[in-house]
Amino acid sequence: MSLKQKLASGQRVNVFAVSRLYHPNMIEMFAIQGGFDGFWIDAEHASFSANDIEVAAAYARSVDLDCFVRIPPNDYSLVTRCIESGAEGVMAAMITSAAQAEEFVQWSKFAPRGKRGLNAGCHNGSFGTRPVAEFCADANERSFVAIQIETLQALEECDQIAAIEGVDLLFIGPSDLSQALGATGDFMHEDCIAAIKKVAAACEKHGKTFGAVTTTPEHAHMLAEFGCKMISPTNDIRTFNAGIKAVKESFKEFF
Repeated sequence: MSLKQKLASGQRVNVFAVSRLYHPNMIEMFAIQGGFDGFWIDAEHASFSANDIEVAAAYARSVDLDCFVRIPPNDYSLVTRCIESGAEGVMAAMITSAAQAEEFVQWSKFAPRGKRGLNAGCHNGSFGTRPVAEFCADANERSFVAIQIETLQALEECDQIAAIEGVDLLFIGPSDLSQALGATGDFMHEDCIAAIKKVAAACEKHGKTFGAVTTTPEHAHMLAEFGCKMISPTNDIRTFNAGIKAVKESFKEFF
């Protein structure tokens, strides 16, 4: 079952992020440890080629994980390349308006909903072996679209964004949102909590859900209480640092 399907059925999902330390073996290691439903590829802050995404998505499928790609919302061709490379969806970073979110959805969907360029010679087109109309309808249904709420403008228009057909998830970026609210790094600041409540209310109103990066159990519990259904508690950097710290603690008499 895909992340989109799990969320639609009301399940809460755990995801991790891959960025600067990406290697296919890392995806398999997360899968072996268990507990995660999928991951997102951070192509906003790190560089990923179409081949990188193809390999990551193929590894994800081999270990029964789902994946999507976070990208800046300023390149139509990048959206379609991510989806054609085998990722199940895309997430737009730094959205500033409902109009921009609508444009991003249109880049992600075929007609009549959107303007995605038609190329069936890709993974979700079974590399040209499916009837084109069937492929387009299935792709529109399957493709996962998330919109990040991390700017003041997006927060102001989160109700309109949640109302957009084709937006599956609003995703809170707590670092940038805290910065925008003048409380950099203080994710439990009253203004940050108020912002989360606003996003949660918009999602509930329009039958959508929201996700968020989280860094502490306290923050994660607060998100869950507000109805957050996608929890992203770690990435490759954080996991690697935690591992180093654990080793040094276990062998502290040698350090």
